[in-house]
Amino acid sequence: MPHIQLAEGLPGIRSLFAFRPETAKPLCELADVLLHASGTLTPGERELIATYVSSQNDCHYCQTTHGAIAAHHLGGDEALVLEVKRDFEHAGVSAKLKALLNLAGKVQRGGQQVHPEDIERSRIEGATDQEIHDTVLIAAAFCMYNRYVDGLATWAPPEIPGYRERAAHVAEHGYLGIPQAALAEAG
Repeated sequence: MPHIQLAEGLPGIRSLFAFRPETAKPLCELADVLLHASGTLTPGERELIATYVSSQNDCHYCQTTHGAIAAHHLGGDEALVLEVKRDFEHAGVSAKLKALLNLAGKVQRGGQQVHPEDIERSRIEGATDQEIHDTVLIAAAFCMYNRYVDGLATWAPPEIPGYRERAAHVAEHGYLGIPQAALAEAG
């Protein structure tokens, strides 16, 4: 049961976007820049970072949503998403992504948990300053998104198939249309 009156049937952050569209716009713009816009990390890699942080924060809605988007970008590889959430150091991802996931996990625990050796590991594995910056910002932003979703006790469907369906749309079109879609669904 949500802590405030939210539109019924809209899960997670989508219900919050419908509740307060003026805050939805900048939050979606940030997500679009970090996760969907072109960059040297693939959208799948960036979605894996968001998924990992959300799983560490135990946010069911965000880890399931972004895990489904990551899997879509990765050709449907849901097993890889689960491997990353369970033990990224032994998952079938690049050494660079493992270093960045390590960095994201440090940020998730607290910004001051990031040490020079974490940055150095990322650089040794080939991460650029922009990739390091974006990893830290994805991790920090998803701590905020996770706490926003769970702090207001939003509803999240337990079934995976619904997340897959929405994931394909977001993977292909990005995050900018989500606030308008949430308003249309709520109306």
